[in-house]
Amino acid sequence: MKIRLENLTKKFQNRGKKGGADVVAVDNFNFEIPDGKLIGLLGPSGCGKSTALNLISGLETPTSGRIFFDDEDVTDVAVENRGVGLVFQNYALYPHLTVLKNIMFPLENLKGAKKLPRERMIDKAYEAARLVQIEELMDRKPSELSGGQQQRVAIARALVKRPRVLLLDEPLSNLDARLRLQTREEIRRIQRETGITTIFVTHDQEEAMSISDLIVVMKSGKIQQIDKPQNVYDDPKNLFVAKFLGTPAINVFVGSVKHGRIFIGDDAVMQIKGVENTAIYAGIRPEGFIPDDNGGLKCLLKGVEVMGRDTSILSSHYAQEGELIRSIVESEEAFSITALDDMIDKIIDPVHSRSDKLNEVRFSVKPKKLFIFDRETEERIYYKTV
Repeated sequence: MKIRLENLTKKFQNRGKKGGADVVAVDNFNFEIPDGKLIGLLGPSGCGKSTALNLISGLETPTSGRIFFDDEDVTDVAVENRGVGLVFQNYALYPHLTVLKNIMFPLENLKGAKKLPRERMIDKAYEAARLVQIEELMDRKPSELSGGQQQRVAIARALVKRPRVLLLDEPLSNLDARLRLQTREEIRRIQRETGITTIFVTHDQEEAMSISDLIVVMKSGKIQQIDKPQNVYDDPKNLFVAKFLGTPAINVFVGSVKHGRIFIGDDAVMQIKGVENTAIYAGIRPEGFIPDDNGGLKCLLKGVEVMGRDTSILSSHYAQEGELIRSIVESEEAFSITALDDMIDKIIDPVHSRSDKLNEVRFSVKPKKLFIFDRETEERIYYKTV
């Protein structure tokens, strides 16, 4: 089932002592979630992603705009009648009930013609449990389960009624790193097996990119970009999106375009065409640096981290934002400009460390990994290479 949001807006009354304007949590959303896809709502805390989820579920009422499930307008339909399954960060399991009874709970609340015989409810509970691979835990209580197992129970409970839409609000936040990885893979598997349209809210860009068919990047209640995860990474629409996606983060510099060249500080790093002279921010992905003794970007070497296949070169530049530039290159590339021992000697030698020339490391830049943004609007400026 597809979900369509039309001009969806949610405002909350400002309850500050001095009053003020209403807080706009969701600001004029317009997008369509394709049938049977897993969508990641991604953004920092306070960006409005959970509010957007609550509007879709019916837990919140929009200030304006409409919500459609396929062609049905569900804007004013109560949450219990929308056919949604909800999974929250805190699991919300009943501690006095067994796993079986926790999963069955939504079925026991069905009324009228929808009410099921107990045997059928048990069968459906076991079907949901098998889907999330916890059928051997049905007699246990939540206190006897690990965090990952409890989250699977919560997902099974949401799936037991075979909802039209599955909504997950930060479902992995309470898990340790290993369980987060395992559980997100399970969520992806379950979604593919069921084909249920799923919305996954997270502030963790690695989670969103790893399991989503599409990601929606949000900031201050507004949609910044919607696309396939790799496309958002490779083709960010603005500086916020470029900064938010990527581990390690993108390296950002103050620069300019002058006479057909991109300058970082005073360093001419690339010839381009199609862009007028303007003040810019330049963003270079960590994998976009090429060690090059004749490269245009001249940095001061600060450290080297060897990570097997790759080497991380830490450096600085007077036009950078942030503390360090992190350049990730294949180890053979790093060693081609100088021996590793020589690089480390430059860092620890107190005489050399006072000489910028001796402490210099130079790079050329991969065009597809260098993005430029208008200094005022922070919107992406597209260029062509010469």
